[in-house]
Amino acid sequence: MAGRGKRRPKPTLQEEAEAANGQLKKARAGEEWQVPAELRQEVESLYKLCMPEDFYHFWSFCQRLHPESPQEALRDTLGLKLVGPFDIMDGKHKSAKNPNYFLHWRHFYDPPEFQTVLVGSSETQHHMGYYRDTPDTLPVFIGENEARKGCPIAQVGDNLFAAVLLFLLKKKKKMGGRQEAESLQALEAELRSVAETLGYSLEQKTKGMKQRDRKVVTKTFHGAGIVVPVDRNDVGYRELPETDAGLKRICKAIADAKTDEERMKAFAPIQEMITFVQFANDECDYGMGYELGLDLFCYGSHYLYKVVRQLLPLAYSLLKRDLFGQILDAHLSNRSQEPLDQLCP
Repeated sequence: MAGRGKRRPKPTLQEEAEAANGQLKKARAGEEWQVPAELRQEVESLYKLCMPEDFYHFWSFCQRLHPESPQEALRDTLGLKLVGPFDIMDGKHKSAKNPNYFLHWRHFYDPPEFQTVLVGSSETQHHMGYYRDTPDTLPVFIGENEARKGCPIAQVGDNLFAAVLLFLLKKKKKMGGRQEAESLQALEAELRSVAETLGYSLEQKTKGMKQRDRKVVTKTFHGAGIVVPVDRNDVGYRELPETDAGLKRICKAIADAKTDEERMKAFAPIQEMITFVQFANDECDYGMGYELGLDLFCYGSHYLYKVVRQLLPLAYSLLKRDLFGQILDAHLSNRSQEPLDQLCP
């Protein structure tokens, strides 16, 4: 019989007490970084999304860094500003007239799954935010995009401390003078210390993110991938009858068509795929229409919006992700590079 290796010894009473004490210290440390329950409720009711704990902890962290203006706490060192739901934390919404929070800091290529919380260079429209697979669950990672360059979303950790630290480390490699180096090192030390105190991973790719990657059925044009329920009989998703490169060529032919007649002809492959999507929906393979609709959205041409409206809200409805459909509708009705701040007077 093969050996099973040594059994792990049972912890002593002292070890159990030390472990419990460590957990208690972490819990107490976490309590020091909490924000009022009323403020949490206001953020989540306005956005209709549940915010992760790191969002509130990061706000408290920035309050300690820059008590007068927490949203500017990272401006001088990293060129980053806290926006989106952080504007609610700072009370900026109280004087705004009828803002649309679905559109607040929503950049041109942001899919409904993406929620911006940090912005950087306005030249590239660099921003970071939470990415959710479903609107009623917590985010699965922090995404990063430069809207002036296109739709790709990079994964930069599963919490804001990790995402900002990664951004800082990249900047350190390009840093200039001694003063800048010292300020970056001081901020890095603060980030690492608080993340450790609160129990956040600083890895770019956590175990949970890797587990999520295994559930991704297709990467889509933005690269972050989509997750849909697939049963043991592989019902839930079927592939498009076209590669990403081929679909992009079709989209380009539509966008670049010189005449309406030429454009109608270029739409023929898309119409054929829509027929395949209808068959797929009838057989509960909802992921096919989800992928096609999202890819056409990510391509960005206004000539594709009508088809996107035909495909994507239905996919969200079938997948019971209706809030994403509402966000999409608001975005397509007001899709532009700017203005992005819905709270500006």
